[in-house]
Amino acid sequence: MEFDLQWVLLALPVAFALGWIGARLEGRQWRREQRDAPRAYFKGLNLLLNEQQDKAIDAFIEAVQHDPDTTELHFALGNLFRRRGEFERAVRVHQHLLQRGDLPAAERDRAQYALAQDFAKAGLFDRAEQAYRELDGTPFETEARLALLSLCERSRDWRGAADVAARLEKSGTGSFASRIAHYWCELARDADARGQHDEAVAALQRARDASPLAPRPLILAAQRLARQGEHAQAMTVFAELSQRNPAAFDLVAAEAVASTRACGQVDATRRLLTELAAQRPTLELLRALDELEGRAPGTSPRWVEQLRRQPTLSAAAVVLQTPRESWSEEALAGVREAVAQAARPLQRYRCAACGFEAQQYFWQCPGCLGWDSFPLQRLEEQ
Repeated sequence: MEFDLQWVLLALPVAFALGWIGARLEGRQWRREQRDAPRAYFKGLNLLLNEQQDKAIDAFIEAVQHDPDTTELHFALGNLFRRRGEFERAVRVHQHLLQRGDLPAAERDRAQYALAQDFAKAGLFDRAEQAYRELDGTPFETEARLALLSLCERSRDWRGAADVAARLEKSGTGSFASRIAHYWCELARDADARGQHDEAVAALQRARDASPLAPRPLILAAQRLARQGEHAQAMTVFAELSQRNPAAFDLVAAEAVASTRACGQVDATRRLLTELAAQRPTLELLRALDELEGRAPGTSPRWVEQLRRQPTLSAAAVVLQTPRESWSEEALAGVREAVAQAARPLQRYRCAACGFEAQQYFWQCPGCLGWDSFPLQRLEEQ
C-alpha cells in the first residue's frame, strides 16, 4: 500500500487548527477561573470589612473551590471559623493544610500554630498543649511557649509552668522571675496541704532563689512558722519582709502582732510599726498598732491625724465605730471631710448615651450632642 503524502499535507493544518482552538479554549477557561477566584476573594474581604461574617465565609468557600491550592484562602477561612466559634470546621481546614505534601515548611509551621490555637479556643487543652510543643525550633516557638505557659497556669500545672517560664527567660523573651516565684509558692502550698513539709520548705527556697525581692515567699514562710508555733522565727521573717517590701507587710501586719504577742517581742514590734506608720501611714498599720497597745480601733490620736492627712471613708468608718463621747472636734471635722470628698463624684449627672458626667444638668449632652439623654436625678439618687 502506497503512502499518500497528500493526506499528510492535509492533516497537518487540521491538527494545527485543532491545537490552536484547544489552547484558546483552555486559556479562556483559565482566565475565567482566575477572574472568578479573585472576585470571590475580594467579595469575601469586602463582606468581612462590613462585619458580615456569614456571607464572608460563603464567599471564601467559593474562592477555595475555585483555587483549592491557595493557602492564604485556607488560613483566612480557618481564622473566620475560629472567630465565629466554629472550632471543628477551623480544625478541619488547618488539618487539611497540614496533610498537603506540597506545603512549604514555613506554611506548615503556620498551619500548626493555627491548629494549636483552634484546640485552645475549643477547650481541648491536652491537644493544644501537644500542638504547641510541636512548634519547638520553629519561628512560632516563642508564641507557642507563651500560649503553653497560659495553658499550664489554667490547668494549675505549676511545675510545668515554672519549666516553660524558665525556658522563655533563657531564650531572652523577658524576665519571668516574679511569675516563677509564684509558681513555686503555689507548689509549696500544695505540699503543705498534703502534709509534705520538707517539700514545702524546699519549694519556698526555690521561690526565693528565683526572685529574691518577691514578697510572697517571705509571707508564706512567716505564716508557716507561725502555724508551727515558732513565733520568734516568724517575727524574724516578718521583720525582713518589712524592710524589703513595706507595702506587702501591710497584708500581714495583724498576723505579725499575733506572733509578737506569742513570743513577747512587743516593744520591738511597736517600734517597727511606729517607724513604718511614720513613713507611710495605712489603715492596716494603724489597726495593728491599736491592737498591740490594747486600744479599741479608732480611739488613738493617730486616727485624727490620719483623717486630717487623708480623709477616706474607711478611716471615717473606723472612727465612727468608737463611742460618741470619745469623738473630738478634729475627729468630727475629719469625718465630715471624708464624707464630703466621697460624695463629690456622686453629685453629678451622667449621660445615659455616652457616659459624659457634669455637675450641672444639660438638656443636650456636650459629649454626644444627644437630647434628653441626662437622667433627671444625680448619680447618688439613681
